[in-house]
Amino acid sequence: MYSEEIHELVYEAYARLANPHGAALRFYDDGQLATLPEGARQWALGVGNPVRHAELAADEDVVDLGCGSGVDVLLAAGEVGQGGSVTGIDFLAPMLDRGRQFAAEAGLDNVTFLQSAIEDVPLPDQSADVVVSNGAINLSARKSRVLAEAHRLLEPGGRVCVSDLTLSDDELPPEIRTHPSAWAG
Repeated sequence: MYSEEIHELVYEAYARLANPHGAALRFYDDGQLATLPEGARQWALGVGNPVRHAELAADEDVVDLGCGSGVDVLLAAGEVGQGGSVTGIDFLAPMLDRGRQFAAEAGLDNVTFLQSAIEDVPLPDQSADVVVSNGAINLSARKSRVLAEAHRLLEPGGRVCVSDLTLSDDELPPEIRTHPSAWAG
């Protein structure tokens, strides 16, 4: 499938979600959840918790590829503090709008949300200390391009922390691998 087809499938799947009831809450500890507005907890859709494992420090600049509604952006913003920044990248405007709303509710002003494909991020080279991603790279038809973007964004010595889903090509028949539900679900 091509990138545009996948983007359309993902857009349609997320547009149908009225309230996902915090499908990914089990990946976050009580301390992390306590810092999030209720709406953000309800829109936790990731497949893991890259922020827990990224070993973020004060004053670091973080980029979240495929940030969705911004749960990991908000958590990272708390970890890097006012001296750091977190930029969430996603191609779904409604998810970015949620992220902005949740950041405002949490009183965070060290976050930015940008609408873009994660294969072509509108940020300068070496602009991040850490790149995180949670359940988004699997939605790209050009996974190697996403990883190349992460590398381009990182300062020398920077870190990447990804939580995602993987399958080898021989694990699923082609009719399932190319089915819309397999890409957007």
